[in-house]
Amino acid sequence: MTSSPVGIDDVKAARALLEGIIRDTPVQGSRPLSDRVGGPVWLKCENLQRAGSFKIRGAYTRMSRLSSEEAARGVVAASAGNHAQGVALAASLLDIRSTVFMPEGAPIPKVQATTAYGAEVRFFGHSVDEALGEAKRFAEETGAVLVHPFDHADIVAGQGTVGLEILEQVPDVRTVVVCTGGGGLLAGIALAVKSTRPDVRVVGVQAESAAAFPASLAAGHPVALDRMATMADGIAVGCPGLVPFEIVREMVDEIVTVSEESLSRALLLCLERAKLVVEPGGAAGVAALLENPSAFEPPVVVVLSGGNIDPLLLMRVLRHGLAVAGRFLSFRARIADRPGALVQLLAEVAAADASVVEVEHVRTDARLRVDEVEVRLQLETRGEEHREEVLSRLRAAGYSLVFG
Repeated sequence: MTSSPVGIDDVKAARALLEGIIRDTPVQGSRPLSDRVGGPVWLKCENLQRAGSFKIRGAYTRMSRLSSEEAARGVVAASAGNHAQGVALAASLLDIRSTVFMPEGAPIPKVQATTAYGAEVRFFGHSVDEALGEAKRFAEETGAVLVHPFDHADIVAGQGTVGLEILEQVPDVRTVVVCTGGGGLLAGIALAVKSTRPDVRVVGVQAESAAAFPASLAAGHPVALDRMATMADGIAVGCPGLVPFEIVREMVDEIVTVSEESLSRALLLCLERAKLVVEPGGAAGVAALLENPSAFEPPVVVVLSGGNIDPLLLMRVLRHGLAVAGRFLSFRARIADRPGALVQLLAEVAAADASVVEVEHVRTDARLRVDEVEVRLQLETRGEEHREEVLSRLRAAGYSLVFG
């Protein structure tokens, strides 16, 4: 059993504390994932939680246990968006003043939602870690209580209530897959699940370009990343927390990483097939199943941690996901500068049964000869096989295609 300052009794106490405050979020079956895995796959929909993510669980648990003196000083937090909204909502429910530091360029909908819940938003740095450093300085200067996004026993206990719900909703679960940033959610779920069902396999998932846990576990202590670059801002955390790290090290069976392409495909699958809006970080568990379905023994529960995604990012990620799935094709082709040449190219596209999304006709470019023009085409195809059929037909017709 872990020597951590948080145990299963703390998770159960948090469950009682959160009664009437949070939603017991539903689990939803996924046929496409079940078909891949070879057994039942359930999606734990924390994207449908109050404030759009699991974060309200830990934030409210932490803040409800402040003394009256601490509460009077207010709280401060740092977040790319989900923890910010959880803290802001919890503070409003508890009538506590809240200040939230967010990285420059944080998604506008998350900023607006945090402000709407009553928090004062301040911007600092270009990552959650930089914003967190500034939040710590603010706490030292003003006396405000820092509500850490993952590195506190109460936060871990609150997030662990997700695990208790999973065991009740899917009692025959064999594998639980959890997206992972600083480790609070993963540690809490692992604690809740393993304390009751040690036979259940718990797997954490990180974006491969923002994965601090593998190196940290290898070293035996939290190790900070030099840099991160991922669309999954919600799990882009440069260094695991000490409190969750110990639980993860003792109770989590495996940490896996997923590519940006798989995150895009996962988000697309959630939207198209499950009818669920999920942010990239929240879809990391689904991405893991798409990359290696045979690695997860069913029944599997995949936690969708949040659904707070900027619509502009959603558009870009969906287009990326469509391209990865072979359903979106973009290329350039040079054709003769004569009447009917463009019509001839588009006729070949139509004959291949592809749909034109966008066409750009470039006549002025120093790289072009005086007797040619460049056509930039974006096409919609039915999948990878159809995509290759379209490309083969165009090449057979004599067109030289350039990508990128």
